[in-house]
Amino acid sequence: MAHDHWENCVAHFDAQVDVFAAEYFGRPDVHCVLVAAAGFDPRSLGIATLLAGHLGDRLSGLFVREERGTPEASLVTAADQNAEQLRALVPGCEIASVDIFGDDNAPIAGARVASVIRSHSIPAETTDIVLDMTALSIGVAFPAARLLLDYCESRGIAFHIMIASNPELDDAIASEPGDRPIAVRGFAGVDQSDATLDIARIWVPQLAKGRAAALTDIGRSIRGTYKICPVVPFPARDPRRADALIAEYESQLVDEWQVDPRDLVYVSESNPLDCYRTLSTLARRYSDAVDQIFVPSIILSPIGSRVMAAGALMAAIEHDLPVQYIETVRYDFDPAKPTVVATAEMRVHLLLSGPAYSELGAAAGAAPEITAPVSDPPA
Repeated sequence: MAHDHWENCVAHFDAQVDVFAAEYFGRPDVHCVLVAAAGFDPRSLGIATLLAGHLGDRLSGLFVREERGTPEASLVTAADQNAEQLRALVPGCEIASVDIFGDDNAPIAGARVASVIRSHSIPAETTDIVLDMTALSIGVAFPAARLLLDYCESRGIAFHIMIASNPELDDAIASEPGDRPIAVRGFAGVDQSDATLDIARIWVPQLAKGRAAALTDIGRSIRGTYKICPVVPFPARDPRRADALIAEYESQLVDEWQVDPRDLVYVSESNPLDCYRTLSTLARRYSDAVDQIFVPSIILSPIGSRVMAAGALMAAIEHDLPVQYIETVRYDFDPAKPTVVATAEMRVHLLLSGPAYSELGAAAGAAPEITAPVSDPPA
């Protein structure tokens, strides 16, 4: 299904998310299903708390608990506490455990979360489904988003993505990558096995603090890369974040990937539509540039910020781009770190489908009828 309306995607940021939630989800005719994480991340409760406050018993929930090996006891305790609070916020919700790895240590998160979503009973009166990507891994969030978007579009239900972002907290969560780079389920891209022209691959990895080992392994698994265009956050809450990432990845950028500085892709840390539009432009221009000479292939690897990953998700769906990823074996996180406590969350809301866009067909370019104001995030 075409998603031309995403060029005029309804989006809200920070305080405007609260305004939108009050005006939209506060309406008595709205019945919502929230799909989110039930893990250790302290941000897991933010969106659920916001929606429960406006929807009450009109909110139902499916909360995913990602299971990986033998995690630290402190993380298990934090996840248990979050799960109990989610049960209190959304009575009658389902909390489903999803194994990230199989018995042979192969990544199976996409297949498992797809099974959980398909078996979940969505109430007949549902008007809206919200996917909270805040604390879901990419291997779970991307397949879930694709399934839920397809479900909503086939039934005329509104589909939202919401995120409570904190880049400093992302940096404080250390992760150990697995050893098997894979295509995210549902994001293998177009089958090019019978292509008559040579395939020219561009790899677009999202740089994130402490994830160099994962990106190095992903990069080595992609054969015949024509060009590598790393994504860095700019503008960002910390104006030097992009510089710090370039310094951290210097050996990969210079020695291994041989990246021309002109090939760095700068996208906003706070606005997923900036990432979506930038990657969409890259996909269209590259396709036009190599038409009838090469078969273009742009491979995304969104690791780190979920806000930027949401933009990559939209571009991957619209242009059928492959997403190459490596699952995390274990996390290491100390919630008492001063940087985690001191920084505020940035909230994002995206409306990807639903009746609000129906007028766009009748009046091209017209904005959907949403009473809450739509605004750009602060620079």
